[in-house]
Amino acid sequence: MPKLIWREPIETTTITNKPPGGEGPGLETVPRARLSPEQQAEPRRRVITLGDIAGRESGGLVVLLVAIGALTLASDEFLTGNNLSNLARQVAIFGIIAVGQLLVILTAGIDLSVGSILGLSGASTAQFLVAGMPIVPAILLGVGIGTALGVINGLLVTRALLPPFIATLGMLGIARGIVLVSTDAQTIQGVPEAFQVIANGTILGIPNLLIVAAAVTAVMWFVLTRTVFGRYIYAVGSNPESARLAGVPVRMVTISVYMISGLLAGLGGVLLASRLGAGIPTAGTGFELSAIAACVIGGASLFGAKGSAIGAATGALIMGVLNNGGNLLAINAFYLQIAIGVLILVAVGFDQLNTRRSASSGG
Repeated sequence: MPKLIWREPIETTTITNKPPGGEGPGLETVPRARLSPEQQAEPRRRVITLGDIAGRESGGLVVLLVAIGALTLASDEFLTGNNLSNLARQVAIFGIIAVGQLLVILTAGIDLSVGSILGLSGASTAQFLVAGMPIVPAILLGVGIGTALGVINGLLVTRALLPPFIATLGMLGIARGIVLVSTDAQTIQGVPEAFQVIANGTILGIPNLLIVAAAVTAVMWFVLTRTVFGRYIYAVGSNPESARLAGVPVRMVTISVYMISGLLAGLGGVLLASRLGAGIPTAGTGFELSAIAACVIGGASLFGAKGSAIGAATGALIMGVLNNGGNLLAINAFYLQIAIGVLILVAVGFDQLNTRRSASSGG
């Protein structure tokens, strides 16, 4: 091993305040400090990890790839065209709702009403169609109902100053009660076949639902990463008071994210009614928890300001793959619930661990 060659300190010239003689500025030669062997050693190169490339979604992507690989080996039917088409249709609606839920979570809020809004929007759209309303106006009204309820959620949080959990929990009960009363808890049947084609049709062999879900995810990704409004959302979730002092319209941003969450829940309700060919008043029960779980598994933090649209969509896809694989392998559905619960705990645990590491390192 080669020996280290030590060199004498190189003299340098510096300006001093008190030169010899004491008059005016002067020059003095000062030897450069000798560096220790540790200081002379070259800095160690940092290894680039998957987390550096994919960000907070890296953990979800690893879980997704492992799940797909395991199911491919365990079942010959998993990669068939029919199964993948069914999987895409199942995951699409969850993904749309999860992306809307993500925007609320990024502001350190939560929306427990998305499942009930989905049921109300879908059943209302079916009622409009059965009553003879054209398809396009019926769809717009159904989505508009979800948007209006989302705005009300935002006003309850920003104007009435209710905690997001309480405000949206109340809306959960209100929306579910309205749909049960308006439909008399009966399934609305007889929607036009042209309406059913919207969710069940394909374009170049790709299910329409998957195309809509991908478009929604792409738009929300662009909004969060490439627009001022997206930066405002992260700023509000990080520190609302600091954001307000920096000129961010905190109230407008908060109302907007709840409005978008309601809009996407309404869109999900319309698509679900189209897929099932009927308006089911109990549709969407439990979807709010699935949407929150998808966001958390995809890397979002319930404390706000951390997460992405791609991560939320990845989390929804993981849950869909697990449920689909469980059906193919005839696994008890209760075990799948346990697996999803464990994933949530692990995801939150890693998030807390990374947060503590960042705080201890001053990052």
